[in-house]
Amino acid sequence: MNKWLRKALVVSFTILTFGLVTPPPALTMEQADSDEPKKFNSFNDQSSEPSLYSFEEQKLFGYDSQRFIDYALSQAELKSFEKFGGKIGPVIEDEFRTEILPRIEEVIAVLAEQYPNEQLDQLQISEKPSGGNGEKIFHIFDATTGKDIVRFHVRKDHPPLEGYWFNFHYHTYHDGFQAHHNLGEIFWDKNTPPKWMS
Repeated sequence: MNKWLRKALVVSFTILTFGLVTPPPALTMEQADSDEPKKFNSFNDQSSEPSLYSFEEQKLFGYDSQRFIDYALSQAELKSFEKFGGKIGPVIEDEFRTEILPRIEEVIAVLAEQYPNEQLDQLQISEKPSGGNGEKIFHIFDATTGKDIVRFHVRKDHPPLEGYWFNFHYHTYHDGFQAHHNLGEIFWDKNTPPKWMS
């Protein structure tokens, strides 16, 4: 089947079902007898070849939990380094990627399991981390209600005689965002760290 015809059918199917039913696999998968080599397309794929349908079209009929996890994790990393800025980011980058980011991924994966695939596209990532001394890295919220579901934060701690630590944690709507769920800590220095986003 022609690629453009298949794409048009996917979009039409999505519009007619109001995005509640995913198109049949026969429309969304590459043909087995295609003469062209198959390419793997993901949200992180940097190839210049267009995928069968764009991210915006995928959002029309939802995406599976692994795609949501990949998308949310890439946004988590982006927002985190935006918050760290040019002074803090290079110093804690390696430890953040090995210690904290995998724990953020675990929380996102648990969240993705709680939603049916067709509702995952309603979950959005907040636009901007807070600068200065604010704790917010990013929030995941339900776009239909505008209400936060999970809030990922980092706090600067200064225990007596221990120097400064960055305490990564998250809050959930289950308890009104009161409890701190620890993700880990990264030591900074004896000196006061710069402001976020500096």
